[in-house]
Amino acid sequence: MEIKLIYFNQPFWRAEVARLPLFMSNIEFEDFRITDEDLRYLKANGKLKDGTSIPFRQLPVLVVDGHSIAQSGGIARICGKLSGMYSENIIDAGKVDQIIDTVTDINEMLNPSMRENDQKIKKKMRAELSNDSLPKYFSYLEEILEANNSGWFVGDDMTIADIAVWSLLGWIAQGVLDNIPPDLPKSFDRLTHLYNEISQKPKVQEWKRMTYSYEVSATGEYNYHVPDKI
Repeated sequence: MEIKLIYFNQPFWRAEVARLPLFMSNIEFEDFRITDEDLRYLKANGKLKDGTSIPFRQLPVLVVDGHSIAQSGGIARICGKLSGMYSENIIDAGKVDQIIDTVTDINEMLNPSMRENDQKIKKKMRAELSNDSLPKYFSYLEEILEANNSGWFVGDDMTIADIAVWSLLGWIAQGVLDNIPPDLPKSFDRLTHLYNEISQKPKVQEWKRMTYSYEVSATGEYNYHVPDKI
């Protein structure tokens, strides 16, 4: 089986929820990180220069034996099944899906402030997110962790649901979102424990060493630092 994951050169949850399970399970895949030139071409043509189809002209895209699959949830489920991090039980699978969809909802809540150019409006939007929406959703996630009582969202082992939340929390904890406190997740004990538990796993540490340290270049590439603890 030939697997290729196409995304930007970023440790964002939409890609990490696919990349990390494959890596942790020693499943070989091509981690293809597109350039600005690649992005312009695919936006115009719906494919990469090598002919790889990009459905909906958006990323990430997973290519399995030449078949292109879009949408983060569908990609996560495939990589979860391949890695053993997605249950065959339909109830447990649904519980994983609801966490993936909630992370997507949180992402969508943040997007309007990321597109806002007026700094005063943006600051107000971020304050509302920090004081209301984000704590509310974190408390919902905390309740699910408490109800499962294993340290994980579903069952007794780590799933792609845990990885999605881990990556989202790491994004916030980087401090790259202006006016959203990087320590915001710290007041949620179970989320903090889950984040720290995943961060300390040897394969996660190896993945971070391999992929999360980028030099700031003349082209403006970010130097990412995903914290080991929050």
